[in-house]
Amino acid sequence: MNDQDYMRLALELAERGRGWTSPNPMVGAVIVRDGRIIGQGWHERCGQPHAERNALASCAQDPAGAVMYVTLEPCCHHGRQPPCTDAILKAGIRRVVVGSEDPNPLVAGKGIRILREHGVEVVEGVMRAECGRLNEIFFHYIQTGLPFVVMKYAMTMDGKIAAYTGASRWITGEEARAHVQAQRHRHSAIMVGVGTVLADDPLLTCRIPGGKNPVRVICDTRLRTPLTARVVATAKEVPTILATCRTDGKARSAYENAGCRILTTAEKDGHVDLRQLMEALGRERIDSVLLEGGGTLNWAALESGLVRKVQAYIAPKLFGGRDAKTPVEGQGVPSPTGAFCLKGAAITRLGGDFLVESEVEYGVHRDR
Repeated sequence: MNDQDYMRLALELAERGRGWTSPNPMVGAVIVRDGRIIGQGWHERCGQPHAERNALASCAQDPAGAVMYVTLEPCCHHGRQPPCTDAILKAGIRRVVVGSEDPNPLVAGKGIRILREHGVEVVEGVMRAECGRLNEIFFHYIQTGLPFVVMKYAMTMDGKIAAYTGASRWITGEEARAHVQAQRHRHSAIMVGVGTVLADDPLLTCRIPGGKNPVRVICDTRLRTPLTARVVATAKEVPTILATCRTDGKARSAYENAGCRILTTAEKDGHVDLRQLMEALGRERIDSVLLEGGGTLNWAALESGLVRKVQAYIAPKLFGGRDAKTPVEGQGVPSPTGAFCLKGAAITRLGGDFLVESEVEYGVHRDR
């Protein structure tokens, strides 16, 4: 096995922390001595030991003189856990192979420099692209303070998210719907508009056994969410935030008594100011948001420059209907050159359906 093989294993280990490490990064580590793997570990949950320390603790023999493969630059500062650089030096690791650098200002190259200053050979950038994709949420959040927003929707091949009657269950098959549940586990929060609550009365939880429920965020400018809605009825079990522009204390108190939290923003174009809302969520250490709203909320998020990635689940069906709902509504762009451009498309087959994932490329071909 070579450096890439061991780093690939470290990436697989890091994946085991998906959904549990937020707002920390996912990290995997493998320790090799004389061509044999003697230790491995990953960051399992936020607040618990980091991957490097878990790998060292698992070693079947003395790691002195061994090589450590780690997907992210080792930390060198005191947080909820002590510096991993200290543990690496104490163990006598002679060589450290790093996948990607840590953009956290508290690290940002300092971890690598400390290791080198103490005589450890450091190799950087092995499978850098793959290691970067693993932590795209963490990288965005640590650099901007804003949640990484993923706009997700299911549609037919003629671009409809519901029939003309409003019926939408189910557009995609079981495998695609199971994939969505994994996304709910992965992201810190799930966001919809009040229109979705009124139309579907969704629960917005993760239905994977043992999975993690995201924080539920309802954009409700005028506080129209029924007190009987399932998101309100279960607010004491699953964290639920109502984002509103309404300041009437009497109207708010009924939701607060039910267990909901209220976040107030300024009004923008007749709706909740989404950028102000994202700034507030970021301050609460919510590093990612899965946007499962309708076309109006999706357009507003795009217009606000907040959406980083689009996940389109596409079913081989045709609904038709001049007035049937589409994934992105609002005013729309005035011409093809004003389109929001997407890049890096990846296509995954999920049973009979397809998932197309792309990054939003702001500032390209936009007539404003």
